[in-house]
Amino acid sequence: MDGKNQAGYVQKDGAIKPPTGQEGKQKEKKGKGAKKALAITAAVTCGLAVAAAATYTYFSLQYRDVFFPNTVINGLDASQKSVEQVKQMIDDGMKAYTLTLEGRGGASEQIVGDEFGLHSEYDGSLERLLASQEPLRWGLNWMEGTEHTIETMIAYDKEQLAAVVDGLACMDESKTELPSDAYLSEYRDGVGYEIVPEAGGTRVVPEKVHESVANAIMNLKSTISLEEEGVYARARITAEDPALVAEAEKWNQAVQVTVTYHFGDQSEVLDGDTIHTWMAENEEGALELDEDKVAEYVDQLAVSYDTAYQPKTLKTATGETVTITNGNYGWRINRKAEAAALSEIIRSGNSQEREPVYSQTAASRGESDYGNTYVEINLSAQHLYYFVDGQLLVESDFVSGNEARGMGTPGGAFPLTYKQKNAVLRGPGYASPVTYWMPFNGGIGMHDASWRGSFGGRIYKTNGSHGCINLPRSAAKTIFENISSGVPVLCYHLDGSGNTGTTAASSSKKSASAVPAAAPAPAPETVPAADPAAADPALDTAADAGLAAGDGTEAAVPSQEAADGSPSNVAGPGAAESSAASAVVEAGGDSSHGPGVEGTQPEPQPEAQPAAPAEVQQAPPETQPAASAAPEGEVSLVDAPGM
Repeated sequence: MDGKNQAGYVQKDGAIKPPTGQEGKQKEKKGKGAKKALAITAAVTCGLAVAAAATYTYFSLQYRDVFFPNTVINGLDASQKSVEQVKQMIDDGMKAYTLTLEGRGGASEQIVGDEFGLHSEYDGSLERLLASQEPLRWGLNWMEGTEHTIETMIAYDKEQLAAVVDGLACMDESKTELPSDAYLSEYRDGVGYEIVPEAGGTRVVPEKVHESVANAIMNLKSTISLEEEGVYARARITAEDPALVAEAEKWNQAVQVTVTYHFGDQSEVLDGDTIHTWMAENEEGALELDEDKVAEYVDQLAVSYDTAYQPKTLKTATGETVTITNGNYGWRINRKAEAAALSEIIRSGNSQEREPVYSQTAASRGESDYGNTYVEINLSAQHLYYFVDGQLLVESDFVSGNEARGMGTPGGAFPLTYKQKNAVLRGPGYASPVTYWMPFNGGIGMHDASWRGSFGGRIYKTNGSHGCINLPRSAAKTIFENISSGVPVLCYHLDGSGNTGTTAASSSKKSASAVPAAAPAPAPETVPAADPAAADPALDTAADAGLAAGDGTEAAVPSQEAADGSPSNVAGPGAAESSAASAVVEAGGDSSHGPGVEGTQPEPQPEAQPAAPAEVQQAPPETQPAASAAPEGEVSLVDAPGM
């Protein structure tokens, strides 16, 4: 740079700068330029805004004649459409409208608009809707959108539509299936009962179909799902039904019951495999316990384990073996009471071990239910043995029923009914006082016979009793003092064991011999042909009471006394056995229970009685001593035709 050009500049810090005055002028020029640019920018922006506003306003003007963008009317896109254009869209839709109904299982049906007079009707609703638009708000509507429904725009013949809908296949009950209720399944081993869920079926509710179709047409829908519309009939009982759930729990509880019956060393187990077969469906479709099948099961228990009226094998005191086929001694289940108890156990769901309810018990289970305390009466030998706990206590001759007069004492096994001291045995034409009265078969019993001078031998053939066992006083006394009700009395005939010898009235034997061991091979008992009082062994459910005396009549006891002479109100000979506790009830003054008497049995119901035996003609009473002395102490009269 030459000196001239440099004259006006100052060098400072190695840089050449203009003089101070000149620098200020340059800054002033720059400030004026920036303001001018800003003004230009503002002017342009305002111009653009005005232009944009003018443009938006210009576009807004069209929405006086057309609908806003993003406008839907009755499901149709009416954006930028005029009223006439929307009407045309609706008219075009009416001409080709078809509604498809989709059903269960892939079923499908269609309804065409022409079938029910579908058409459009315009009442000014579209015009009013367009007039209500505020054109300047078209932008907001474009972003948010609006939907409108005008019900008066679509019209049809309601009766024609109803007829078309009624003609659909889904409305024809002959072509559809009703829903099935949930129910309990069959019993499954190890599982029990399960709830089988309900099945829907294809049956519809007509009112709901009509409603759903009408709504679809008003919205010009092309397809509806009958499932989604909820038009199908519902099952009355569902898998969640509280009553069904409770029933399943109830019967699953029942079939989980195990009842173990004990019969001595034998047992029977009842469990769900059997119980489920006792479940029956009632009229309401619910399961209930079949009481008849419960009773049948108890009947089978009785057939298998009852021993009353069943043959009994006895090894006699003399070593021979006899089979006693008659008599009611033995175990007998009270079938009615046990069936009721078992039904209640099943319903309660409580498993248990038990013995059945008995109407009569015996001394023991096993081959010999009479145990080792019993009275053995050999009617052929006219000889008696009384064993107590296996030891022979009394052995004595006796006189039994008069066979010549048809009053023979029947064979059989019987429980001692009761015992009574100081009684007067009465019958047709006689009244005989006895000190020790021990009935065991209706009006037949053991007693002392003070009027006799001898016992045993063949006396009974022509001069026997009316059926009772006449004993020497000493033998009767010992037996009376050591016996109690329920003790078995075993009467039998044994061919070849008879004898012609007799013993004096004062003679009887007491012994400590052991009871004979049971024999392995029983021999059949010989029973007299004319034994009208024998109980029918086939009557396994017959009751003890009511067995006839040897003369075909029953004994009644209007008044009795206990062994100690005090009044007694117990049942007398021939009276029906008590329905409470055991069938054999202690009578008289002896309060101890004999074999076969169970003091804590629940009260059973009376069972069927055996048929009455054939009536036997009453024979004249045997000749009695004219001045027979009455026993000491107070006496009571006892009707005892079998004396």
